[in-house]
Amino acid sequence: MIEPIAQALDWVGIVVFATTGALAASRKQMDVVGFALLATATGIGGGTLRDIMMGLLPVFWITKPVYLVLCVGVACAMFFLAHIPQSRLRLLLWLDAVGLALFAVTGAEKALDAGAGPIVAIAMGVVTATFGGIIRDVLAGETPVILSREIYVTAAMLAALVFTVLSAMGTARPGAMMAGFAAGLTLRAAALHWGWSLPRYKPRPPREPR
Repeated sequence: MIEPIAQALDWVGIVVFATTGALAASRKQMDVVGFALLATATGIGGGTLRDIMMGLLPVFWITKPVYLVLCVGVACAMFFLAHIPQSRLRLLLWLDAVGLALFAVTGAEKALDAGAGPIVAIAMGVVTATFGGIIRDVLAGETPVILSREIYVTAAMLAALVFTVLSAMGTARPGAMMAGFAAGLTLRAAALHWGWSLPRYKPRPPREPR
């Protein structure tokens, strides 16, 4: 039962993140190849880095190229549909929030399955959730969402933390994944809606010598 649910969440995360990559390409008025590049880099970028860091080689999309096919398929579809939403930036941010929460829990879940400890699992959840978006924004010439004032990485960390803690407490894996996803998405959605952010560093005048 665990594997089908984890796999389903992984597929949904790939589609959602690939869609955000294609939307970013549409905002830059790229051709279909640009759509495919950004969609693929966003959809599988975080998971690729996770697998490399954990030594899970070859990385997941090498053994299952259907992930690549899915990303390219999403890109081609969005090439013809991206004009429909009134605000592509707003849609991109909300889809990114969903993908962030999904990949945080699936990334942590894959790390636990690979034998990683809780701390590493949480870190791998954050890596999986955030680096695809970073690659997307850099390739699109945008300021990475991770550098925005709103809470972003913290939401991914919360999702991975809730999932990992509940798993360690013996909660059924599907329930732990859904709880982690809900926690991460709720925090990121609240940050988007109300503009929440963590306290920022403010320059201070140097101390005068005594």
